[in-house]
Amino acid sequence: MIRMLASVTNPEEAEIAVRAGADLIDLKNPREGALGALPAATIRACLAAVAGRKLVSATIGDLPMESDGVATAVAGTATTGVDIVKMGIGAGGDPRTCIAAAANSRGAAALVGVILADLTDPTPELVGAMADAGFIGVMLDTGLKDGRTLRDHVPDDALEDFIGRARGAGLWAGLAGSLRLADIAPLAMLGPSILGFRGALCRGGARGDVIDPDRVAEVVRSVTASGRVPADTAM
Repeated sequence: MIRMLASVTNPEEAEIAVRAGADLIDLKNPREGALGALPAATIRACLAAVAGRKLVSATIGDLPMESDGVATAVAGTATTGVDIVKMGIGAGGDPRTCIAAAANSRGAAALVGVILADLTDPTPELVGAMADAGFIGVMLDTGLKDGRTLRDHVPDDALEDFIGRARGAGLWAGLAGSLRLADIAPLAMLGPSILGFRGALCRGGARGDVIDPDRVAEVVRSVTASGRVPADTAM
């Protein structure tokens, strides 16, 4: 089955996502960028609301690719008790050094790398570096939230190649980036491990709005209906 990731901003939204059937609860602040970070106190409040019913991830913010800053942010987020820390990989800097620094700072948390596909090429070397560092997954997302979706930036055949590389390296392969309901069925055919959503869950369709229980449930149903993948490619 393909897992549905719901990005939420507070304990109330986390409860909505859990009740609607989301598989992964992802904590982020969409008002602070593509991977904006929430305060540690808010992360802990969300963890208390979820109460172990689902896996919880949290982003570390839209940080430059500088190893000391990434390591500090990963360590700080990991100490909140989340299951997964997500670090973004954008343009510039030294991503490979940051990947290694994150791996050395994660504590008991697992790591998922998020490649911002409109800013950085998801090369096999980058995916391989995450696998070598012990990451459990890699996602493609978009850094520029300008109304375009991941599929506007990356054609489906390239997405399929990325998924194959990630799975071949033993990683979860996730897709996100302003995805809409209409994107679910065609993307599910490519066999990702995870499809991630924020704007499609919100009342007005904008990622900064509050999420709506009916919209979350609709996305969950669509992912569930489309999410049967061959057993040899399951997460």
